[in-house]
Amino acid sequence: MTAAVALTEGSGAARPERRPFGPGSRMWEDTGLITFSLTAGSAFLLQTMEPSIAAVVDEHSSFRTDALGRAARSIASVMMWIYGGEEALAEADRLRTMHATLNSTDAQGVKHRALSSGPWAWVLHTAVFAFTEGNKYFSSDKLTEAEKESYYQEVVQLMRNFSVPPKEIPATYAEWLPWFEDQIENHLVPTNVAHDYLKVIRNIAPPKQIPSALRPVWRVATQPIGRLQYFCTVGTTPDSIRDRLGLEWTANDERALRVLGWVIGRLVPMLPERVRYFPIAYEARRLERDRARLRAIIDVRPI
Repeated sequence: MTAAVALTEGSGAARPERRPFGPGSRMWEDTGLITFSLTAGSAFLLQTMEPSIAAVVDEHSSFRTDALGRAARSIASVMMWIYGGEEALAEADRLRTMHATLNSTDAQGVKHRALSSGPWAWVLHTAVFAFTEGNKYFSSDKLTEAEKESYYQEVVQLMRNFSVPPKEIPATYAEWLPWFEDQIENHLVPTNVAHDYLKVIRNIAPPKQIPSALRPVWRVATQPIGRLQYFCTVGTTPDSIRDRLGLEWTANDERALRVLGWVIGRLVPMLPERVRYFPIAYEARRLERDRARLRAIIDVRPI
């Protein structure tokens, strides 16, 4: 059993400090990049295979009926976690409040709670996997083991911001790796929700606002996007999970993904920052630069 980052709740230890992110952190540099979406799919797929998450998502999520809206809200929320300043903590609290009533009972009569400590933590643990996979395939700046450890400690801080119980958090990245593999092999299960999610991302349903006459045009226009999202999701999913879900992935597919990733990893850094980052991330980064410039002027003012 791995060591925890702190004593468990109720032990008399002080509650770990909640602290928003800012410039200088790896999350600040990388989370807001548009390449985030390329591995967000595999992270959500892993979440839909956690039994409690699957049960709650099956009953309460709008991902089947409003896929684009659901994705936009999720991405905006994640951007707030990192770039929202003090509002990042308010966003974490909002999500906890929202999920407090999202409970479900599965077909076997087992009750599931969205805020159970294991499932609640699992959502953020999949972020570690998604980030390292994204770096492996879609970045020209490969992480060292020390950098992975540093990033993991930032995720630990994010978990504290979300009030994840310390008992759910391995102390180091080195301890997280075997813990994560154990979760993959012994806790995740194939679910109807996982299969439905793969169908949804491959065939992007038109928003309700689009007139019926234009829906065939929508489907033709979004087909390449859906194929790319499905390809990247399946390609960045662990082998054992692909096998469990019956997903085909060939050596040619792997080579194609690596070539695609090589191109993306060199193209994205060349894009203007406004294009390279999601809007909330871009504006937060711009604001911090403006603050730094103001601070510099204030510091050299005549007095």
